[in-house]
Amino acid sequence: MLKNIYKDIYKTIKKYNRIVIARHIGADPDALASQIALRDTILNTFPKKEVYAVGYPASKFKFLGILDKFSEELYENSLLIVLDTPDIKRIDNVDYSRFKQIIKIDHHPLVDQYANIEWIDDKASSTSQMIIELMFNSKLKITKEAAEKLYIGVVSDTNRFLFSYTSSKTFELISKLIKKTNIDVSSLYEALYLRPIKEVKFEGYIANNMIVSENGFAYIMITEEILSEFNVDSATAGNVVNNFNYIDEVICWAVFSIDKNNDIIRCSIRSRGPIINEVASHYNGGGHIYASGVRIKDEADVQKLIVELDEACSIYKTTNEKT
Repeated sequence: MLKNIYKDIYKTIKKYNRIVIARHIGADPDALASQIALRDTILNTFPKKEVYAVGYPASKFKFLGILDKFSEELYENSLLIVLDTPDIKRIDNVDYSRFKQIIKIDHHPLVDQYANIEWIDDKASSTSQMIIELMFNSKLKITKEAAEKLYIGVVSDTNRFLFSYTSSKTFELISKLIKKTNIDVSSLYEALYLRPIKEVKFEGYIANNMIVSENGFAYIMITEEILSEFNVDSATAGNVVNNFNYIDEVICWAVFSIDKNNDIIRCSIRSRGPIINEVASHYNGGGHIYASGVRIKDEADVQKLIVELDEACSIYKTTNEKT
């Protein structure tokens, strides 16, 4: 079946002269890396095609490459490829229904079926891993620069291969990528992990002020005043959430940050045991079983989400104590 999906995706890409590549709102390195790398690889394979990677930029990850501006004429007779986005409402900056054909490539559990061709592999570590797999099983011609971006995408979404959905297949594909393109992996980490001292201090504030329940659930609310004090934005809180993965007393944690510009409260949730994407789905959020996100409008829902996540921790601890 996989051979057919590689073939179908390649044939569809080959068919269209104009291709738009989109991903989810609130872009992370995996979404951006897979998007930009796929654009550049298609252009390397088919230099006469028009290929656009679109969406709102994320200044923190600008080292991954430049996005293209989207305009109305790009809807006409175009193929849309949506990456890393399981649900329709999170597709960034385009109306999916106005394209002639849609391909979806995603490593999240299925939420919405909205594409003509859907390749979903929720066992894959990242969408970047799936793009590497596609390139090695089709006639797409990968460049060294695209390979560097895809490596960063995999490293970011696996937290340097620490997360449980890193598999032998992940390592096999990464090994093949390095051999084929001769990328220097050590030089790539600095761009991904180098950060200003204000973010380190902000992370220290979170560590010193998070509330930890008896059930092992930790959380903190980041207000506009705190963001201003450390001179960071609301997205920064979500970017540091993975750094609290190995605290003995904590099995699940959430960082809430107020985003006044968009009139929402962002919430990034991580877990070392309790399944959290089901809880996140109750608040129009979602993601992976151990890594999810929610955007909340009502502060009352924040308190409800905290209670549900704490209950999930309690159930997990009780179940595991019995076994």
